[in-house]
Amino acid sequence: MSGKHASTVRDVAARAGVSASTVSRVLGGTYPVAAATRAKVLQAIRDLDYVVNAHARALGGAANQTIAVVVDDVTSPFYAHIARGVEEQASEEGRMCLLCTTHGDPRRIVAVVDTMREQRADAVIVVGGAWQDTAYQDRMTHFAHALDRVGSRLVLVGRPPLGPGVPATVVEYDNEGGAFALTSHLLSAGHRRIAYVGRVAGLSTSSERVAGFTRAHALLGLAPDSELIADGDFSRAFGYRAASELLVSGREFTAIMGATDAVAAGAVQALREAGRRIPDDVAVAGYDDVPLALDVHPSLTTVHVPLEELGRAAVRCALRGDEGRHVVLGTHVVLRGSTRSQS
Repeated sequence: MSGKHASTVRDVAARAGVSASTVSRVLGGTYPVAAATRAKVLQAIRDLDYVVNAHARALGGAANQTIAVVVDDVTSPFYAHIARGVEEQASEEGRMCLLCTTHGDPRRIVAVVDTMREQRADAVIVVGGAWQDTAYQDRMTHFAHALDRVGSRLVLVGRPPLGPGVPATVVEYDNEGGAFALTSHLLSAGHRRIAYVGRVAGLSTSSERVAGFTRAHALLGLAPDSELIADGDFSRAFGYRAASELLVSGREFTAIMGATDAVAAGAVQALREAGRRIPDDVAVAGYDDVPLALDVHPSLTTVHVPLEELGRAAVRCALRGDEGRHVVLGTHVVLRGSTRSQS
């Protein structure tokens, strides 16, 4: 069996009548080359349909015009909308966007970051909450410095900074403030027994939302009932299961605050199946303001997070080279039919 021979740098050099090192200089863009010579090399590349080897370019010291965005789950609207913002801004900046998924495994995040460092991506954008684990934080700090040494940039979206002196850009949103405002809305409406569904131990996103939930209670001299806080994950399935268990337990509550809109949607389903009216019997609120919030009946009161702008801001900050920049975007409560004042 025979196949088409893949062109090499030497083939391009022979076609253009120049040395292989001259071809490398044109490809790398790191040394000046006469315009006429550059034109001959580029024409030879087109004639031979030569494909630049990304690893070879990395060894030559050139970035590969790529921005990698790392998310847990591409099917999640939260991650998908941020990724869309990254892709749109990257395209406007003349960069290719590479999407990588980790399925929540911190080891996969580290592996992706390491690979992108070898490839000399312009930036590696890691999206979503960080696991509050010292070994993981140390590893990410190491890679932030490693990326910086090769002219790349680590950007953390929706997660806290790694610490002083670490060359990583942080683009986050007022996560705790959003939870505080939403809880304050429920408390001002007369709710005093609010169930919090979807606490995830060790995840920064969850810790910040629970902190806002707790702070709003404390402002009124109250404390959340620990028996109304359900540990689990950010899925609709968990929201359904947790709400069902709360109903069976016989514990009193007049409102449910879901850690995400998906969790809240699951709770709505469980309440409706149990014959509970929303919001007359139980008010329900979510977080993130993804499209699902409008598909639930009644539509969800939630916290709006500027997801696409987070992605766009991450790209802009990475490419502007703002050393140690820390950007915080605002959040706000969106009131809809799933909550109302207690009479």
